[in-house]
Amino acid sequence: MKNGSFRIIRRSKDRKKNKVLEERYQQKLEETVGNTEIHENLDQNLEYVKKVLGESYDLITRKLIIDQTDDRYAGIVYLDDMVNKDLVHQFIIRPLVSIGESKDAMDDLWKAAVDKIVEAGETKPADGMKSVIDAILSGDTILFIDGYKNALIMGSKGWYNSLREPRSEHLVRGSREGFTETLSFNIGMIRHRLKDPDLRIKMLSLGKRTKTVVNLLYIEGVADPKIVNEVEQRIKRIEIDGVLESGYIEEFIQDQIWSPFPQLQNTERPDAVVSHLLEGKVAVLTDGTPHALIAPAVFTQFYYSPEDYYERYLIATFLRLIRLISLFAALLLPALYIAFSSFHPEMIPSKFALAMASGRSTVPFPSIVEALMMEFSVEVLREASIRLPGPIGPTIGIVGALVIGEASVSAGLVSPAMVIVVAITTISSYANPSYNAAISVRLLRFPLMIAATVFGLYGIMIGVMLILLHLVELRSFGVPYVAPYSPFQGQDSKDSLFRAPWQWMNKRPVIFRPQNERRQPDMEREKREDQR
Repeated sequence: MKNGSFRIIRRSKDRKKNKVLEERYQQKLEETVGNTEIHENLDQNLEYVKKVLGESYDLITRKLIIDQTDDRYAGIVYLDDMVNKDLVHQFIIRPLVSIGESKDAMDDLWKAAVDKIVEAGETKPADGMKSVIDAILSGDTILFIDGYKNALIMGSKGWYNSLREPRSEHLVRGSREGFTETLSFNIGMIRHRLKDPDLRIKMLSLGKRTKTVVNLLYIEGVADPKIVNEVEQRIKRIEIDGVLESGYIEEFIQDQIWSPFPQLQNTERPDAVVSHLLEGKVAVLTDGTPHALIAPAVFTQFYYSPEDYYERYLIATFLRLIRLISLFAALLLPALYIAFSSFHPEMIPSKFALAMASGRSTVPFPSIVEALMMEFSVEVLREASIRLPGPIGPTIGIVGALVIGEASVSAGLVSPAMVIVVAITTISSYANPSYNAAISVRLLRFPLMIAATVFGLYGIMIGVMLILLHLVELRSFGVPYVAPYSPFQGQDSKDSLFRAPWQWMNKRPVIFRPQNERRQPDMEREKREDQR
């Protein structure tokens, strides 16, 4: 009874804390993005926009003199990565500058400006500063004129559909857009999906010779400032002649350089980046590469697919279980085959043991040599299929595997059971949505095979225990790598190996220490608990 009372009191305190945080956030939202009136003073309007949208490098504010007699200025505001720059310069800036050449325009500058830039496309007056902010985040350009309490929204969207589909993250259901090698286009894709005034973009430069532009993205008020600062400081400490790809940055800023497991996630998908930003993580985008880095990262998220959140939760949970089974198969199957065939044949059914023994009767090599030969052949075929041109690569991989497997069995070099084991292992490794996490599993497979050769099942158990100890010890920017299971977080386990319905996932993952934990209200549950 005492424990139950304690849980109710703790829930009540948590609700009060979340309500306070939510009220503070809403208050800040009203103060900054509320429907504030437009001022007559141009500088005041521009400063307000900068205050709300922050000092993001792609926020452009320009002042143009349109009345040299009275020193009257116009101001335009837009996001550089969201607009059609040719349209802005040709149909907005140039007509505004030419207003001063007409004496009749001096009588009513606002009317003259509106008449001049009507060719820019769709134009409409702004109701207040809230509509101004919303329009800027949608890719429009805003016009202010000093001395007028008006603002004009001018259609100037330049965002376009992606030129390429993600090559390493194919989905059945979901967006077909992927990042390109141009950083400004990638930022535009993210802003197109995340029209949040709290989105912050910091620009950094890496490489003494290449001067590669790197952008750090996070949502202010959601992401933990300590994590943001840690990521930024690690990037700033990089001193190298050139940075040509985000892989350079990943290796420099990860916690453990000797770990086979990736400690940052990379993705080519804008929707995946936005999803991680909404959870309180930090994204790092590099010019010249379509791969974005996500920090911090935990072990389970490498087995998520963006499609898990687009399908119903039962389907998503089933797919995650399939991937989990595939992980164990890809890691342990060859080692288990070696252990059972060499040390523990009594642990398998007698008919299966006799079939394995008859299959191996013509094989002149021990199980470890047999397994290494097949695994090495498959790895070579896999690498060759990646390097070959697109249409040829998959064909070579499939045909090569069939030919080598059939020829090896016919020649008596390997047993049929070994071919089946390697085939299942290879297919299982392809079920991993993350390429770099799949490579880690492929790498660890070989030490486990050697351990099984020396100690049998005991060697596999020792190897698995060492891997688990390493995972528990690992950190990604201070976040435990095996969270939410060590330490256990019940709330976060709703979206881990299983995915709960969206109605139940009303909080962001606690492990990333978000400033605002709430992602959606849970009014029904609070009402039920208040009635107890």
